[in-house]
Amino acid sequence: MDDQHDHRTEIRDFLASRRAKITPEQAGLPTSGRRRVPGLRREEVAVLAGVSTEWYTRLEKGHISGVSEDVLAAVAQALQLDEDERTYLFDLARAARPARRTPSRRRDVAVPPRIQWLLDSITMSAAFVRNGRLDVIAHNALGRALHAPMFDSPTTDKSGRPNFARYHFLDDTSHDFFVDWEAGAAATVALLRAEAGREPHDRTLRELIGELSTLSRDFRTLWAAHDVRIRHDGVKRLQHPEVGELELTYQSVDLPVSQRAVHDLSLYTAEPGSTFEDHLKLLASLAATAHRAANTDTPQTDQLH
Repeated sequence: MDDQHDHRTEIRDFLASRRAKITPEQAGLPTSGRRRVPGLRREEVAVLAGVSTEWYTRLEKGHISGVSEDVLAAVAQALQLDEDERTYLFDLARAARPARRTPSRRRDVAVPPRIQWLLDSITMSAAFVRNGRLDVIAHNALGRALHAPMFDSPTTDKSGRPNFARYHFLDDTSHDFFVDWEAGAAATVALLRAEAGREPHDRTLRELIGELSTLSRDFRTLWAAHDVRIRHDGVKRLQHPEVGELELTYQSVDLPVSQRAVHDLSLYTAEPGSTFEDHLKLLASLAATAHRAANTDTPQTDQLH
């Protein structure tokens, strides 16, 4: 199956899935009689968007190249897309244009030393940097300690770099570690879906999605829902093997590291004065002790005294 066919399928399935979520009542349309399909009909979306049924039908079949931004915006409004879904639709349209395609294999950019210095200076929050494929490519000591089950998982790559999606879906211990496993799984898939819209020709991403689809029924089910998420923040509950239950707030921000790559900086912290802050402080202390011990065990070159 070629890239163009794949892309048309993505557009078709995404638009159809959004259309199925909206009732005529939500769209302010009159209802009468029994309906054969859930949600809106194609002709109803066309009316709401101010286009012909034939035109909208063609769009939903994946023919999105050349569609103006104004018309896409009208379709997004008719389907009541949220900001992330709207961005995803525009990403799909951009990727469908025949001009200058992005490279099929995106070159990963190393995290510069200044970013690692920044991470290491953060001592009371778990901090890490991930790319759009959800690989953790840099972290501070507490970030490593907080996600120890994932770092120590067989799902990490040969260099020891963990991937949130692989751990979530291919390691059964993730069910014990993530208290709200189902919600986390849905968010993980939605983040990958958004990245697939941004980088449709990233072969490594496609290989990851293929691997997860082959090995995990849960992933296949969630991927078929076509949900999209770009911003990632909220509350995370973990059952940590060393310090027990943790309830942490987390916030993610874009971290441009070059003209080509934008990574994501995530910070996890506990509410001041809470039991969870005590647990996080204990984990930070354990992580610092382990870090010092590791450095002590490292053979040192002769030093002047």
